[in-house]
Amino acid sequence: MKIICIGRNYTDHIEELANEKPTDPVIFMKPDTALLREKDFYIPGFSEDIHYEVELLVKINKVGKHINARFAQKYYDEIGLGIDFTARDVQAKLKEKGLPWEKAKAFDGSVIMGEWRPKDEFADINDIRFSLKKNGEVVQQGHTALMLWKVDELVAYVSRYFTLKKGDVIFTGTPAGVGKINPNDYLEGFLEDKKSFALGVK
Repeated sequence: MKIICIGRNYTDHIEELANEKPTDPVIFMKPDTALLREKDFYIPGFSEDIHYEVELLVKINKVGKHINARFAQKYYDEIGLGIDFTARDVQAKLKEKGLPWEKAKAFDGSVIMGEWRPKDEFADINDIRFSLKKNGEVVQQGHTALMLWKVDELVAYVSRYFTLKKGDVIFTGTPAGVGKINPNDYLEGFLEDKKSFALGVK
């Protein structure tokens, strides 16, 4: 399983981190060891500034390469919600030196995937709302209509560089509202009105 992540896909998030708006999708990857398999997220000792980033996910259902965006919807049939945990302090140091982000993005347990739902439950992939609550308060709200690159465009773009295989997951980018987590925080993700995941922070 490949975990393929898209960065800077919402204008409001680009602005909140004072990043440059990209001309093409920003792609980075996480290994399967990044998938959190515990009920709680444990803050790693190498960072003092771990941020949550909630994102809509799509799971690839068959092998694809050089996929045309018109046919991209045939390559996924499940939608999910997840968190891309980021060691923001580590990432800042790496970015200053022009180095890759893996230590900040791909560490063990840095990915949460919630419950998968059939794509057919959603009338329009480009009209899905999602949110994240921290300690009962909404901290992030996203809407796929606001993506710079829509889901099918992302599937097509990624497949130009990497062969997509069954079980691969694409994280489609995070909206504004990212922030730091602390011990004893409680995170809940919602896809439309249904809870997708919940976890504690240790």
